[in-house]
Amino acid sequence: MGRNVFLIGPRACGKTSVGKRLAALLGTEFVDTDHALVERVGMDIAAYVAAHGWDAFRDREAETLAREARPGGRVIGCGGGIVLRPENREVLATGVTIYLKADAEELARRLKLDPLEAQRPSLTGKSLADEVREVLAQRAPLYEGCADHIVSGPDPQTVAELALQAVNSHS
Repeated sequence: MGRNVFLIGPRACGKTSVGKRLAALLGTEFVDTDHALVERVGMDIAAYVAAHGWDAFRDREAETLAREARPGGRVIGCGGGIVLRPENREVLATGVTIYLKADAEELARRLKLDPLEAQRPSLTGKSLADEVREVLAQRAPLYEGCADHIVSGPDPQTVAELALQAVNSHS
């Protein structure tokens, strides 16, 4: 497999858990752009945003995606807002892009269970459920527009297997 596989979608849609499983199924490496960015800047995303602002974060995010998307057939889990910038959407178009779709209620439920939730900066300042609904409504057209395939399922293993089928249909 020479093309990268990009997993896109909102926070808690399963990009990391599905991505690791999909990479194992494909026998390739998994990279999470948020984790790569945190490693590069030496602080978590909330601290970086607090210190430098959202625009600077989005700049680092774009740099991270461009760096991690080098040729080689990796599975790349992308930060939820990666679709916001046109240059990132151009990078996504170079590989197979899969939107991991989940409804707002399920995303909010997963985020409430996530111990790292408190470390994620709020995008809107609203309640978690309201924020998830608002951000998803805003970004869903971008996710769908970037996606070669849209995949959803009851658990990460099923979603990874569906994603594998989608990738194989591109071969």
